[in-house]
Amino acid sequence: MKLWQKDASQFDAKIEDFTVGADRELDLALAKYDIQGSLAHIQMLESVGLLSAEDYRALAEALKRLYTTAEAGTFVIEPGIEDVHSQVELLLTRELGEAGKKIHSGRSRNDQVLVDLKLFFRSEIRDIAQLTEGLFETLLQQSETYKDVLLPGYTHLQIAMVSSFGLWFGAYAETLCDDVQILLAAYKIVNQNPLGSGAGYGGSLPLNRTLTTELLGFVDLNYNVVHAQMGRGKTEQALSFALGALGATLSKMAMDVCLYMNQNFDFLTLPDELTTGSSIMPHKKNPDVFELLRAKANRLQSLPMQVFSVTSALPSGYHRDFQLLKEIMFPALREIKECLEIAQYMTSRLIVKTAILQDPKYNYLFTVEAVNQLVLQGVPFREAYQRVGAAVEAGAFSIDSREVRHTHEGSMGNLNLAEIRRKMGRVVEGFGFKGWEGRIRELTGQGKQNS
Repeated sequence: MKLWQKDASQFDAKIEDFTVGADRELDLALAKYDIQGSLAHIQMLESVGLLSAEDYRALAEALKRLYTTAEAGTFVIEPGIEDVHSQVELLLTRELGEAGKKIHSGRSRNDQVLVDLKLFFRSEIRDIAQLTEGLFETLLQQSETYKDVLLPGYTHLQIAMVSSFGLWFGAYAETLCDDVQILLAAYKIVNQNPLGSGAGYGGSLPLNRTLTTELLGFVDLNYNVVHAQMGRGKTEQALSFALGALGATLSKMAMDVCLYMNQNFDFLTLPDELTTGSSIMPHKKNPDVFELLRAKANRLQSLPMQVFSVTSALPSGYHRDFQLLKEIMFPALREIKECLEIAQYMTSRLIVKTAILQDPKYNYLFTVEAVNQLVLQGVPFREAYQRVGAAVEAGAFSIDSREVRHTHEGSMGNLNLAEIRRKMGRVVEGFGFKGWEGRIRELTGQGKQNS
């Protein structure tokens, strides 16, 4: 029997299969968050007189036991049970009888799903931020290690100016700072409490929504109950943009690696055990990991459009369309974490080639250096540019030294790695994960275990 059924009459199996879809499987990821929300809800119900102290204690003890199974990954949704919310209520009713039936007072499955998703997304963002920090640190370490190794810089895929591996690695590190800023913006939308909004129109029971906000460690409420319900879809949109931004960075970096490993470039290589071969060409060393990373990251960039395709043109209020957002977002969250983890692993093992610029084909990289040397001698820039350009056109351009002396902020000789690290630190501080982690441990009785 469903939570919304009025009697135990048979429900058409075809309708059951179509409407439930993949929810049973996907909802397993929400089990511990559903229990967190229920623990806060029953504490609030007891505080406003809608649940006796005895029923509260019994429900809290039972929910904490269920939470342990969810943490251990042994929580199951039984055949014929529609979703995680139904399963939790069923187990409580089996064990506690009438007390189990009281747990749904003052809430709808709409706000129950909303709070589960907010708690789940909040935890996922924490994991993504930590993995991004790991990749960030690896990139900064590589930037420091190879800061003096020069390589060609390109514009329009044509040889342009001298660059360095210090710049290349450091550029991706600082780009991740921007990506985490976008993730933080999504987190601020996620970290607001919708519980108590009911079906999207509130209710006549004397709920204390501020209390559940505090118990769950949310930084604020979704105050307007209609607004809270409109957060379904809007929250996923914000998070999809953040995942897409990370995907764009990973894709570009993966493409660079694939290009730089090409023999015509020959800037980088990988240990043999991190590449694949060919069934017919004995010489091949293929960067398959970076190719797959590029493809997965590109797919992540399509997330905002996937979310828009489900939610666009919907009016306010709840619609069953929202259910499909789980099928879009849950696999994407797994994938971004896998991509960040493998990106860090592979980036730390890249082998950088040295003496790349000794090849004469890179001589023209130094034309700007030649122009700047004339400028330093007092020659007006435009005249200096014309002199060097004339030498290039006449085939008479030559260089005496391949050394470069860049000193301004962010240049090869002044990478500002410490400043970039501080920039990331300031962004990460904005999350404040420890605040809600402590609240959840207290709520679930898990001590110092992870929430």
